[in-house]
Amino acid sequence: MSASDDKSPADSRAAPLRNPGFRALLGYRILTILSYQIVAVTVGWQIYAATQNPWMLGLVGLAEVLPYFCVAPFAGYLVDHLPRRKLGMAAAAGLAITPVLLALLSLDGLGGNVWLIYLPIMLTGMVRAFLGTVYNALFARVLPRDQFARGASLGSIAFQSAVVVGPAIGGFVVGWAGEASAYALASVLALGVIVFLARMRVTEPPRMLQRAPIFASIAEGARFVFGHQILLGALALDMFAVLFGGAISLAPAFIHDILHWGPEGLGILRGAPALGSVAMGIWLARHPVQRNAGRFLLLAVGGFGLCMIGFGLSTAFWLSAFFLLLSGMCDGVSVVMRSTIMQLATPDHMRGRVSSINGLFVGSSNEIGAFYMGSMARLLGLVPAVVLGGFMTMGVVATTAWKAPRLRRLDLRELQ
Repeated sequence: MSASDDKSPADSRAAPLRNPGFRALLGYRILTILSYQIVAVTVGWQIYAATQNPWMLGLVGLAEVLPYFCVAPFAGYLVDHLPRRKLGMAAAAGLAITPVLLALLSLDGLGGNVWLIYLPIMLTGMVRAFLGTVYNALFARVLPRDQFARGASLGSIAFQSAVVVGPAIGGFVVGWAGEASAYALASVLALGVIVFLARMRVTEPPRMLQRAPIFASIAEGARFVFGHQILLGALALDMFAVLFGGAISLAPAFIHDILHWGPEGLGILRGAPALGSVAMGIWLARHPVQRNAGRFLLLAVGGFGLCMIGFGLSTAFWLSAFFLLLSGMCDGVSVVMRSTIMQLATPDHMRGRVSSINGLFVGSSNEIGAFYMGSMARLLGLVPAVVLGGFMTMGVVATTAWKAPRLRRLDLRELQ
């Protein structure tokens, strides 16, 4: 029985934000994303300023995603079998260490040792394998099922708000006080995550008397996901859309070579998609989508691809920011739909493992997409790489609609 099972019908009808456990969980989510985004924008600016090579930006994603892939399946297993709050606190401590190491490198000066910057990024990849998995597992412990859709919208608002504010803060601090100060701020925010988790009051699922062997348990979670057409289709759609449409990873190169702005402009570009996603999350929190949810999802991802084409062709800063804003609105639909589907479709005892698989599909696609876009930009140039990615995203939508008819016809009430 989850913590939400003990709630009365009156409690179930209450707004999720009246739940102190959910508020603490949102604080956890906001601070982790703020810390991560400040580091991301600072690292991107620092590497491109030192190398002038977009491929080096792509290597940032690769350095993060490889350890993420190695750790994520085991993170899911641990979250299903160990106290979730304590695992989240340990991951937050790891998130605080990464910017400290990067700050030390910044103070020493990279010089010819630019490759050293990728080592702390690898630690970030290992830590991230736990952060999202812990969030998704705790989500279902603090909310009843009938609040999952609204809770997912509010979680998306919190996430994307931090994605808006984080790059803006990072760009401002880098321009005003330098990279080391931005890294120090990111470390302080990560330590604040531990405070929110320590104050959270949530029951843990009952301990299993007998545990399956670790690899058998991981395989069980994988079989569940790959046997569920709706869940698998939603994850695959999001993964390939982000993989081929991840133009935001090339924002430092666009700022330098095409739009001719400084680090403040980079913060605006990186924050624009999240601002659009926040606006869409607010709308979806007030108007949850139930009927025709699958079609709504497919149209939104197709619109995301069109926005990437527009961004790639634009040579005006504010027009580029506008296309990224629209792309964030489309992506906001995808995030909320996928999160709601995953929470409704997953049994509580599998939430850690399913969430880790979700991370492999979606969380890692940003980093793989960054490496893909950096490589394509090196081969084809900045603009052709982004435009091609937009067309490939639209092709993914058409393929998913054909191969996953249950997702195309999805009504969320079927999963409740």
